[in-house]
Amino acid sequence: MYEEYFGLQEMPFALTPNTHYFLNSPSHQQALELLLVALRNQEGFIKISGEVGTGKTLLCRKLLNALEAPYVTAYIPNPQLTPEGLYMAFADELGLDLTTETHSHQLLKRINHTLIGLANEGHKVVLIIDEAQAMSEQTIEALRLLTNLETESARLVQVVLFGQPELDELLSRPSLRQLLQRITFQQRIAPLDREAVAHYVQHRLALAGYNGPALFQRASLSLLAKASKGIPRLINILAHKSLMAAYGEGGREISKAHVKRAIQDTESVRMPRFAWFSLGVLLLVTPLLSGIWPGVGA
Repeated sequence: MYEEYFGLQEMPFALTPNTHYFLNSPSHQQALELLLVALRNQEGFIKISGEVGTGKTLLCRKLLNALEAPYVTAYIPNPQLTPEGLYMAFADELGLDLTTETHSHQLLKRINHTLIGLANEGHKVVLIIDEAQAMSEQTIEALRLLTNLETESARLVQVVLFGQPELDELLSRPSLRQLLQRITFQQRIAPLDREAVAHYVQHRLALAGYNGPALFQRASLSLLAKASKGIPRLINILAHKSLMAAYGEGGREISKAHVKRAIQDTESVRMPRFAWFSLGVLLLVTPLLSGIWPGVGA
């Protein structure tokens, strides 16, 4: 839409997690380094938490891409499963044949046998669970029992949990204290500060092919940081709509007024004092404002 107009090769602020755009902000880089060191040392449970939209799924995919041999990874993006469903999902990731109906006890034995075989071959198995706050207490207990599978000298599976702050509340329940005690390392992903927001925007524009003068004015970046509260997903939404507003007016840089229009059109960040701004002109220019991104909600 506006890519050619601004000299871009692709949309820089798409919502689909793409490791090509991963930014080594202090918080994200610390989390990634912690994960790699903890897994190298064969720690049991590792927990990464953060608010909605802070980039947990992107970090998760970055980790998956970083774990090469001897690691064997099992990835469960939606853990809203029964205990047996969790075992089946893990077994499927390990390549076990699940065509025959298997009870939980039998399935655990097959998983254990597979894990021992992988360990004997020098592999390290890592189970990565995204959106872990969606798990029920029963499924979390099943996960804890899964990590009891170990030999005298080696841990057979390591677990990484990615989740929203609700995960911390869930694990603080007395009934789940056994699993909480097994979490040896944890990291909270923080929102970006104002300077990091400016770096984030410039970083994504450059990776999308932009090589001209500063596209976002300093005042527009400051307002973008304030409205988004440093949440990358909200930065993407507002920056994208700001580009559309400028494109609709024939502007060559993003002003504070363009960001204000984007804010007014975004319910989750709307500021009352900007209520008199409207995206009416922009909507006339492009009726495709909604539904512009494939993969929204990732």
